[in-house]
Amino acid sequence: MFTPAKFQDLGSSDAIHNALSRYTDAGTIRKLAHGLYDYPVQHPVLGTVAPSADAIARALVGRDAIRLQPAGAYAANLLGLSDQVPAKVVFLTDGPARKVRIGNREIILKRTTPRHMATAGRKSGTLIQALRHLGQRQVDDQVIGTLRRQLTTADLAGIRKDLRYAPAWIADILRQLNEPAS
Repeated sequence: MFTPAKFQDLGSSDAIHNALSRYTDAGTIRKLAHGLYDYPVQHPVLGTVAPSADAIARALVGRDAIRLQPAGAYAANLLGLSDQVPAKVVFLTDGPARKVRIGNREIILKRTTPRHMATAGRKSGTLIQALRHLGQRQVDDQVIGTLRRQLTTADLAGIRKDLRYAPAWIADILRQLNEPAS
């Protein structure tokens, strides 16, 4: 995934636009949305493969100078708490709210408060959003075990620093993740 901004040092905006249009027409690159391009990947059975939500998110971060935080069902899926891959991928952002449609996939950027963005881009932020999505009643020993297996020492140190940004019930779970397994 890339944006025209990646080529700013090579020429004028018009020259970059014309070159990207030529490469798009030739099939060398693919225009996914306004200002978002990629190199099409061909799978022998599936045909042209769509880019991952993370690749699209990284391109949006670079293009728009925003921060993104996976949220909802997508955050739960990233952490292995859900097998379902959501058709609508939700990211919290400090930039403008909008929807980006690429093929049959929709990426929703929801503007949120600075408190929710304080942990953006860190494992603790994804944990907080995934737990918020699951809800307090759905968090059991199996969920705790799944999360514990994924956390490194560095992740645990980050979680301890970010406890203040979590709601009280989630902070209790994060503290429990920092305790030795019994």
